[in-house]
Amino acid sequence: MGWAYAHLLLSGVPHVRFWVGGPGRTRWREPAPAPEAAAQGMDKERTIETLIGPAIDGMGYEIVRIRQGGRGQLVLQVMVERKDRRAMTVDDCAEISRAVSALLDVADPIAGTYVLEVSSPGIDRPLTRREDYVRFAGFEARVELTRPIGERRRLRGRIVGIQGDQVSLRLGDGELSLPFEAIQNAKLVLTDELLAAAGTRH
Repeated sequence: MGWAYAHLLLSGVPHVRFWVGGPGRTRWREPAPAPEAAAQGMDKERTIETLIGPAIDGMGYEIVRIRQGGRGQLVLQVMVERKDRRAMTVDDCAEISRAVSALLDVADPIAGTYVLEVSSPGIDRPLTRREDYVRFAGFEARVELTRPIGERRRLRGRIVGIQGDQVSLRLGDGELSLPFEAIQNAKLVLTDELLAAAGTRH
């Protein structure tokens, strides 16, 4: 399944992008910011999630991730999925973008102009919440850590699950326990097994 892409001009929203669909399409990859800048960005993302989260929840969706990035033009990515786990559509993204834009226009948490990007997580999705390690137990994931653990910072293994704040991965040389807060980035690996499971769900 490919990505459906739309770049629309909505009332009151200068630029809106929608991304819906399949695997393997990273929208941007930024150089690692300085620690202070990264902390400020995370604070802003948490502020925005607090602002728009209740409205998105009330509409029947869940926030997967909020991220700021882009070179030259600031992009605010709001990644969402449906609570009923049905596939996201461009219409879903349009509905969310209108609600989010209205809230951001009033609260004005971002200085200057920016592009609002509403997207679905896709099949090889990021793992951002504790419950993701329960929901996707048994599937393979790539994990990047904020600091090396056992002399390794980048790992690939099968998700065993999570107990409290400890995520368990089964690696080729055994099982490794990782503190949830030490995970900087994690996403599912696109495998035949994952594609088959996604086909079954949809």
